[in-house]
Amino acid sequence: MPALNEENNIANAIENVVEAFHKLGVSGEIVVLNDGSTDRTAAIVEGFMGKYPFIQLICHEKPQGIGASYWDGIWKSEGEIVTMIPGDGENDTYEVLRYLPLMDHVDIVIPFIYNRNVRSWSRRLISKLYKGIINLSFGMLLNYMNGNVIYRKCILQDITLKSRGFFYQTELLIKTLKHGYLYAEVPCALQQRGSGRSKALTFKSLLRVIRGYLYMVGTVYLFDKKNRRIAPDSVTALRHRKLEEK
Repeated sequence: MPALNEENNIANAIENVVEAFHKLGVSGEIVVLNDGSTDRTAAIVEGFMGKYPFIQLICHEKPQGIGASYWDGIWKSEGEIVTMIPGDGENDTYEVLRYLPLMDHVDIVIPFIYNRNVRSWSRRLISKLYKGIINLSFGMLLNYMNGNVIYRKCILQDITLKSRGFFYQTELLIKTLKHGYLYAEVPCALQQRGSGRSKALTFKSLLRVIRGYLYMVGTVYLFDKKNRRIAPDSVTALRHRKLEEK
């Protein structure tokens, strides 16, 4: 759970995850990445840690970006399966974790928003253009790239994440799908943000996305010509072995 100055939203975001754990019978943990917040975000999380022992807090002295926070949280977590729930309270965790049973059959579950009307028309237009550019550039047919993707953590072992900003989500999908990992797309609903404005559409974030995109074009078409290894503990590898046995 990356969080940057989310004192007005972090409590609801945490409680939402806990509620989803209880509803679905999930034995999970919450790793909160306080990415250099200057408000009470860290103090609020510390208050929850006494109530819920499965919460841990990692603090960055200065903001490093949501991609860096995500990657840090992945490797500080102890579970086999990981996903990202933002600290802004915009996502209903139940909508994401309800698809955990699919992880018995695939290594990646990719959500797409079906109630798009909760976002402004301009945000929807930007998302549609972004989706078209990425799909055309990398030969994919995904409905959405910036959701709460669920990964089996072992498939990320051989991945090097370069993007520190919001492009990290797309970078990870491109790299894991190019490896050949099996995935499923699922519909998820989005909630209204509780307070504040999204940091995804700032000029600084846009520049990072452009740099990330250019890096991925070079990586996929110019530099990454090596055979991509499938993690032996992945469902994809297991299904390939069973197919060969038949």
